Amino acid sequence: MNNKKTIVVVGGGPAGMMAAISANSHSANVILVEKNNSLGKKLILTGGGRCNFTNLTEINQYEKHFFHGGKFLGDAFRKFSNKDTLQFFKKNGVDYRVENNNFVFPSTGHAESILEVFKKLIKQNQIKILLNHSLLKVIVKNNRVTGVLLNNNRTLDCSDLILATGGLSYPHTGSNGEGLKVASKLGHKITDLRPGLVSLKVSQQHIRNLEGLSIKNALLVFKNNNKKLRSKKGDFLFTNDGLSGPLALSASSAISDWLTKTKKIKLTIDFYPDLTKEMLTETLKKEITLYPKKNISNLLGTMIVQRLAQEILGMNKIEASKKVSYVTKTERSAIINSLKNMQLDIIGNGPIEKAMITQGGISLKQVCPKTMESRIVKGLYFAGEILDVDGDCGGFNLQSAFSTGYCAGEHAKLSV
Repeated sequence: MNNKKTIVVVGGGPAGMMAAISANSHSANVILVEKNNSLGKKLILTGGGRCNFTNLTEINQYEKHFFHGGKFLGDAFRKFSNKDTLQFFKKNGVDYRVENNNFVFPSTGHAESILEVFKKLIKQNQIKILLNHSLLKVIVKNNRVTGVLLNNNRTLDCSDLILATGGLSYPHTGSNGEGLKVASKLGHKITDLRPGLVSLKVSQQHIRNLEGLSIKNALLVFKNNNKKLRSKKGDFLFTNDGLSGPLALSASSAISDWLTKTKKIKLTIDFYPDLTKEMLTETLKKEITLYPKKNISNLLGTMIVQRLAQEILGMNKIEASKKVSYVTKTERSAIINSLKNMQLDIIGNGPIEKAMITQGGISLKQVCPKTMESRIVKGLYFAGEILDVDGDCGGFNLQSAFSTGYCAGEHAKLSV
């Protein structure tokens, strides 16, 4: 027992729990340190509580779904792929179902199912858990980790340390940047921290009238000075000051970069991306011919959600009670234009505290991609969101946490 080395993992989220399980072996004692009174607080919030835990996109295509660090993660993804993740959970009693865009959820529909697998394996492997403990300092001698100092002045000696403390998003779950501060003091560069996968803010005040309205299968096109930056089709949600939902969240990570270069980002919403303007015009004309005595608000409400119909009429100063037979060609054209080409001005993102992920983190130049070990301090490893990696919606970020956690743990237990 005394000949065993000790590996400390700080952070009881998905990356930290995977790292602890991966690091466990007959030759190593593993201690998992978590500042909260329970493990996986952020994990159970993911996917609206349903936990979109990976994506079935081919693993060699994953790089395309990361805004930062996709290439760096290649070795980790090959070491522990999305298929390995599925096998890991299925082996431990959790089946899965695949939804649109290859999103993968536990078949139970509950994130707790994923968390329970980790808890079970941690218990089975006799991994020691220290709850309500946070990291104050990493002890380094001769450029190698020798221990950690925790908040209650408790010192843990160790040969290897894995930091999986997350970023700055959802601070109430424990992600307050403490690991980043400690790493910085050890000489690691921290790239700019920004919100990722967060709501978009627009300048138009009238959007508040649509707060809470969910839109399916729309096309969002982002432009700067008529240059298309991004276009994607999917679902989104109107908020009191902009847009949220999968389509908006996905775009937000790219927008944070664009906003540092320009303040002028135009958003065009096409509510009928599968129909041309001409086709939509003919549909509206047909409805008007069939129901000439209807008012325009009710008629438009049969084509789109009533709240959106009211807003479009208001934007174009068309009286909602106006009989459709009296709607002019100019007014009809304005309605069609609003349905195919609604214009909004993006002025920013929501705050990092409400972001699903943090952009930025430990500079990847200072981390070995095959092992997740620091290039500066021997025996120090990083996993998960603490790294400068961030991906799209759809399970990519959790797969990154699992893969980097697995690699860090695997190499920590093999280190000499």
